Amino acid sequence: MKRKIIYVITGLKTGGAEMMLLKLLSHLNRSMFEPTVISLASYGEGEIAQQIESLGILVHFIGMKPGQFSFSGFLCLVQLLQKLKPDLLQGWMYHGNLAVSFSNFFLQKRVPVLWNIRQSIYDLRDEKRSTANIIKVGAWFSKRTTKIICNSKISAKQHESLSYIKERMVIIPNGFDTNVFYPSMTAYIQLRQELDLPENAFLIGLIGRYHPMKDHANFLQATAHLLTIYPNIHFVLAGTGIELSNLELLKMVNELRLIEAVHLLGRRNDLPYITAGLDIASSSSYGEGFPNVVGEAMSCGVPCVVTDVGDSAWIIGNTGKVVPPRNPIALANAWRELIEMGTEGRRQLGEQARQRVIENFSLDAIVCQYEMLYEQVYNEAST
Repeated sequence: MKRKIIYVITGLKTGGAEMMLLKLLSHLNRSMFEPTVISLASYGEGEIAQQIESLGILVHFIGMKPGQFSFSGFLCLVQLLQKLKPDLLQGWMYHGNLAVSFSNFFLQKRVPVLWNIRQSIYDLRDEKRSTANIIKVGAWFSKRTTKIICNSKISAKQHESLSYIKERMVIIPNGFDTNVFYPSMTAYIQLRQELDLPENAFLIGLIGRYHPMKDHANFLQATAHLLTIYPNIHFVLAGTGIELSNLELLKMVNELRLIEAVHLLGRRNDLPYITAGLDIASSSSYGEGFPNVVGEAMSCGVPCVVTDVGDSAWIIGNTGKVVPPRNPIALANAWRELIEMGTEGRRQLGEQARQRVIENFSLDAIVCQYEMLYEQVYNEAST
């Protein structure tokens, strides 16, 4: 008999947490599990909804406004859950987590509740007040959960320090589809053609939305330093807010005199292509949980330089370079070390990186961990 799992998520805009849910659903064993997704947001907030629906999975929208509690919306959620009769409730992100816990109180038959925490918290003061309050409330309600899934070791430790129940926590890292992210000489050639660069141009990349924690300033300062040694290298940045219309970013580029060397690609839907076209990938953040872009670059056979935050060092193991955060000189020196390894040295390192992902972080292996946890929780509740 199939287990009915209801996933309740804050919203379905394109983001790392939402994409991981999509990847999980696309690989979930449908002979064992019958998933349904409920978004607390409205349909207009659901860019990933169509992709989930294309898998033959129903998606419902409650229509709540971001950060605002709605009694009518909550009542709608409870009524929908009563109708769907789940075997398991899986929250996804903070609001989704609390929603499944609250609504479970009002179901005729209470079911196991799992949370999924997709974020690292370095300082609550850096969060919006509404988000910080939700996180604090979550700490109290964490005792009402069956399991709390964290996607990184650092996230689990941080939430434990915020009084989330340690005994309920289990770590299931993000998974990477190595059939989507893979080495591609075609991408390597075409990316240089797109940027109107020589076919042998050396590209160092940073993929990620524009956000203080991603520390693009650190990346750009390291760029300026490296260009004094290797003046012909080019740098590719892609992600939401990474465009010339971002005046703050443009000011940094101009002040450091990088306009000829830095390529701002904005938000792109072809990240496997861009990633596979790089010689070196980087994460320059001063705060991270489990950075997808690092695992994706490794899947493409691209060696990485990362800052020592979150689980970045754990992900790359011995297949790249780890440097302190907020240290552009160290970042530039690590790039230099990889450059001086030569093409063959980087190729071998990239092969090791891809193999590490396949062995430790492949999507199939991660989905299997979810399925085993679901079965365990269901069986324990049934006995």
